[in-house]
Order: sequence, then structure tokens, then C-alpha cells
Amino acid sequence: MANATNTFDATADNFDKEVAQSGVPVLIDFWAAWCPPCRMLKPELAALAPELAGKVRVAFVDVDAEPSIAEAFAVRGIPALFLMKDGEVIDSWTGFTPRAAVKARLEKHFGTLGG
Repeated sequence: MANATNTFDATADNFDKEVAQSGVPVLIDFWAAWCPPCRMLKPELAALAPELAGKVRVAFVDVDAEPSIAEAFAVRGIPALFLMKDGEVIDSWTGFTPRAAVKARLEKHFGTLGG
């Protein structure tokens, strides 16, 4: 049941249901409005998300609005990306990553993702 863009804002209220219990893997982007690399990454992920529909969802976590989630993941720098499958972190990295590099990293885990 992916939405048109396959992205959503993860919050403390929906995190367990939408991320931890998701039937498909979720790529979580920890970001903040004041972070220039975060502002560069977000549109890259938004553009990639439709290609991932049905295979990987993309969640955005604003570290200022949702500090408890960032703390739970021990986020020390942003942007920070965490790939979760079946409620477990299977990959993570920090820093701006171009769309093609994000896709290549996801494909290491899941094979060809389309597009």
C-alpha cells in the first residue's frame, strides 16, 4: 500500500507500526532543516522513492521534532541513513549520498530495484 511517492514522515507515534513492523524494508533518513547536506539529500531520496515502491519505503525523521527516535538509533551526525528489514538495522551510513549511490547500496541487499 505505497502512497504515490512511497515516502512518509516517521514520528514517535507511528514509528513502531510504519517502520519496525513494516512488511517491506524501510530506509530511514535522519535530517534537520538547518542541515545543508540534509536539504540536498531529501530530494534525492524523494526522487528515488517511486522506483522503490513495493520493495523499500523511505521514512524521514526530523531529529529536532523527534529526538527520541534519533537517540534510539544513536544518531551522532546527519544526514544519517538506516536501512531496516524485519525490525532490524541491516545497514547504516552518514553523509550526503547521491541517488545512484543510495540505489546501488540498496541493491546490494535486495537485488535490482527497477527504474
